[in-house]
Amino acid sequence: MLVNVKFFKKKFLIPIFILLSFNLYANEKDQIIEQLINLNSLEFTFEQLVNESIEKGSCLLKFPGKLKCNYFDNKQKELVVNNKKLAITQKRYNKTYHYPFSKSPFLNILYKDKLLEIVRAGDVERTDQLIKLIYLSENEITFLFDRETFDLKGWNIMDQYNNNINFSLNIVAKNGSFKKGTFKVPELN
Repeated sequence: MLVNVKFFKKKFLIPIFILLSFNLYANEKDQIIEQLINLNSLEFTFEQLVNESIEKGSCLLKFPGKLKCNYFDNKQKELVVNNKKLAITQKRYNKTYHYPFSKSPFLNILYKDKLLEIVRAGDVERTDQLIKLIYLSENEITFLFDRETFDLKGWNIMDQYNNNINFSLNIVAKNGSFKKGTFKVPELN
């Protein structure tokens, strides 16, 4: 009789536990997707680690394809993205540089439909505080979400120049409105 109980535990309880675990992951994904569907814009502070260099600042993100970040550095750097146009201005030196943006994995973050596609297709891993969503394509992208609120907390990306970018963010406001011209890409000077 004891052998039958052990057999039952191995054959039936382990698969049930595995199915429940997958269901929990699916439920977390659904909640993340629901959060993203209801999200139109974000205001956040950030810390970005590129290779060994740390940068901090604040950003405004508006779906689809608009981002403006002000860096807390001595160059007074400002990054503006507006529908695949990228400009970085160093206000201290009054210099603006334009960069190609069409192949950047960062585009996946600025377009909600692409971000939702990645979340749906990604593999879920859990830590004590975060949900990691890993998506493999030509570049690996890992998105980080808070386990309690399902808010976006950051991402890890390898960019087109093989820089490892770890980006963590703290959401200040959701679905705010921005002044007209906020995401205007500066002209070359």
